[in-house]
Amino acid sequence: MKFEVNVLGCGSAKPSPIHNPSCTVVNFRENLFMIDCGEGAQKELQRQRLKLPRLNHIFLTHLHGDHVFGLPGLLGTMALSGLEGDITIHTFEDGKKILSSIFDYFNRGLPIDVKFNVIRPEEAVVFENDSLRVRTVPLRHKIPAVGYVFEEKPGLRHINREMCDFHQVPMWAFNRIKAGEDFVKDDGSVVANALLTKDPSKPRSYAHISDTSYIPDLAEKIKGVDLLFHETTYLTPDKDKAKERGHSTAAEAARVALDANVGRLLVGHYSSRYKDDTLFLDEALSVFPNVILGKEGLRISV
Repeated sequence: MKFEVNVLGCGSAKPSPIHNPSCTVVNFRENLFMIDCGEGAQKELQRQRLKLPRLNHIFLTHLHGDHVFGLPGLLGTMALSGLEGDITIHTFEDGKKILSSIFDYFNRGLPIDVKFNVIRPEEAVVFENDSLRVRTVPLRHKIPAVGYVFEEKPGLRHINREMCDFHQVPMWAFNRIKAGEDFVKDDGSVVANALLTKDPSKPRSYAHISDTSYIPDLAEKIKGVDLLFHETTYLTPDKDKAKERGHSTAAEAARVALDANVGRLLVGHYSSRYKDDTLFLDEALSVFPNVILGKEGLRISV
């Protein structure tokens, strides 16, 4: 089943002719979850053919403008598209107050019901349904900030069709067996579930670590995720500036990926001072072997 990460914007605060401000969309089983909403997000959504009606949750990492200024435009576009229903914005208490005021002025009469889920800079589950869990991890930035970890829940066991046929298991019993039940035959004998099924697919996971200075113990909180996005605003020669401004270098992001034993590292949130993005790739690869250079339009299967 689909679990994809779509990069809509991977620039940092200062506008750049090369990159859009921060915005990422997770497509989980055809439901869209947006992380941050920089300017122009609504245009990039359309360019990448991501379906607006599928978007019901927006997760904000923090309240700097390059991560939130796209929200009024996005909601306006959704309204002009004739969409109805509700959308939930996950943000801090200050975000609820500020955004409510903005929406009341610029998005008055919106046919979409905007709801807020107030979060805190702490470790907590902020969204959960039958197949997905989203939790926060606190980051270290100039203002309160969190990262998000998207974790697929374990699925049902897979039917071993050959063994089910051998034991003449009827179709009506398959769902129970996939859920872990043994099968009881008409004569009262029991066929163990382990004989009739195979292990479920390994659950997949994605961690989105936005603006933060290097946090050595962060690795323990995202251990083993399949795909990690970790901001790489600066390169090592500007390490002091990164720390001062609450950001990370490409090498520091790669160190987190290495310590956390993740599958792949996606880099982004590049400072506009650098004109060659491949410098971030090269620096990260010097520490961690599996790095993806973030760019707009990139779609990655988790």
